[in-house]
Amino acid sequence: MQPLTGLKVIDFSRVLAGPFCSMNLADLGADVIKIESIAGGDETRAWGPPFAGTESAYYLAVNRNKRSIALNLKSQKGQAVSRKLIAHADVVLHNFLPHSVTTLGLSYEQLTAINPGLIVCSITGYGHRVDEPGYDYILQAIGGLMSITGESDGSPMKVGVAITDLFTGLYAANAIQAALHYRSKTGQGQFLDMALYDAQIAMLANVASNVLIGGNDAPRLGNYHPNIVPYQSFQTSDGYVVITVGNDRQFCDFCKHMDLPELCQHPHYATNSERVLHRQALIALLEDHMVKYTSRDIMKRMQAAHVPCGPIHSVKQALESDEASAREMVWSVQHPQLGALKLLGSPLKLSETPVTLRELPPLHGQHSREILSEMGYDDKEIQIMIEQGVVSVC
Repeated sequence: MQPLTGLKVIDFSRVLAGPFCSMNLADLGADVIKIESIAGGDETRAWGPPFAGTESAYYLAVNRNKRSIALNLKSQKGQAVSRKLIAHADVVLHNFLPHSVTTLGLSYEQLTAINPGLIVCSITGYGHRVDEPGYDYILQAIGGLMSITGESDGSPMKVGVAITDLFTGLYAANAIQAALHYRSKTGQGQFLDMALYDAQIAMLANVASNVLIGGNDAPRLGNYHPNIVPYQSFQTSDGYVVITVGNDRQFCDFCKHMDLPELCQHPHYATNSERVLHRQALIALLEDHMVKYTSRDIMKRMQAAHVPCGPIHSVKQALESDEASAREMVWSVQHPQLGALKLLGSPLKLSETPVTLRELPPLHGQHSREILSEMGYDDKEIQIMIEQGVVSVC
């Protein structure tokens, strides 16, 4: 048994934020039924190359431990099937635009008329009162993240992964579990209005707090830290390393082991506050010094100094590292249709209820017959719905 065993989630979401949310719930044991359109399903299935067989790497990343039913929600019979599923569900998750929700029969009022204790989680770009689609790239732009990402003298840059979508998915999974806990005490369901915009603003964290408290806009610092020096990447003679000096004691140890003991006593560098004020001069000095050493030499010195330090890995290097293997962050599996697959592992490490791979990322409509049968439809009824275009199967 896993923590969310017995929980039924009806997931109408697609692309990234919603599927990432539901995958985390599925990893914890929830029965996640992914409802897809009959016309191709989740559009990320086609977002490639690369592909494994017919499925894109993008889709495979966020859809494990789910079952798929392909359903025509524009038909009355399709909506009747979805209502029957929802009647026995705990959670409904969707990322439809507000104007589509009522048409599809998925407004909070329509759903709670079927199932009063239901938790309904809506993921949108800007909240359920704004009828505009939300795209991660745009939200990184208008939410302030791009303005603080990139080199100080360069252009604003997006983060290399759709991080606003992922933030929102994690917040949504957290909110769903909180709502479930509340329902267990009161019997009351609720509506969760999750917006990418809100999540992006919230994840500005200490940078936003600096602006609110200090009154000045946040600068773009590249690999520098706005409040701590030195806390950045340095070029070495054969690559790059990241060094994070978190306090004055670490700075003295850093200086000693890098053969720069005099810096620790310098009035401009002895405290972090002074180092922040005199950042440019100190960093110029350190950059000239660090480039004389290899990355391995610097990491050995920092290990001796007990100062956090690490190399800058490529994604491939990170996935092939000993750490990734030790932490089981890459799962090698065999898919009956797609062949050998490597999937990202789960970071959720629970001692008594570990995450397992119960279901491979489903093919489009792979479980349509199975789910309909569980709902009480017989083979003849299912075949009629297939012929009428209400459902499709793979």
